[in-house]
Amino acid sequence: MELVVARIGRAHGIKGEVTVEVRTDEPELRLSPGAVLRTEPASAGPLTIEAGRVHSSRLLLRFAGVKDRTGAEALRNILLIADVDPAELPEEPDEYYDHQLMDLDVVLEDGTEIGRITEISHLPSQDLFIVERPDGSEVMIPFVEEIVAEIDLEEQRCVITPPPGLIDEREAVIDSARDEDSQDSKGFKGSGDDA
Repeated sequence: MELVVARIGRAHGIKGEVTVEVRTDEPELRLSPGAVLRTEPASAGPLTIEAGRVHSSRLLLRFAGVKDRTGAEALRNILLIADVDPAELPEEPDEYYDHQLMDLDVVLEDGTEIGRITEISHLPSQDLFIVERPDGSEVMIPFVEEIVAEIDLEEQRCVITPPPGLIDEREAVIDSARDEDSQDSKGFKGSGDDA
């Protein structure tokens, strides 16, 4: 089974290093020197990791055969793909691979059907489930502990406890500082001097 483990970013320096956007919780396992990764598009690979290091909180990789900045720039935005045994599970019990979460039914605690997970978007701050609703529309659910109450792989379902407005915009609570400011300023009369 295929697992996207990183996206190549811009070139770093002149010796063929690239920055990477890590998309795995196990970079030390998937992105270590000697790892051979397939690519998307496939014509760019496979790529063998020659060296890796962390610089300014960013992972830098160098691939076999890529010796200069021009070669590194040519790899920009390519996805790195590892082959993973489908039976393999993450080390932590509350971690999941994307393939385990795809197509799970998303329901509220009372069993109300919301839809099913069709995509997982990996953002810098958090991951998002893209959930297709029965009517064909989509809703984004942040994959955070406060909202995702339970992942049950045996039952193929994800139980959520969304805040008001996440699923149904009509339930949204609007709390604006601007409203408070306009309330405070009502009735204020001033002439610009204290006299």
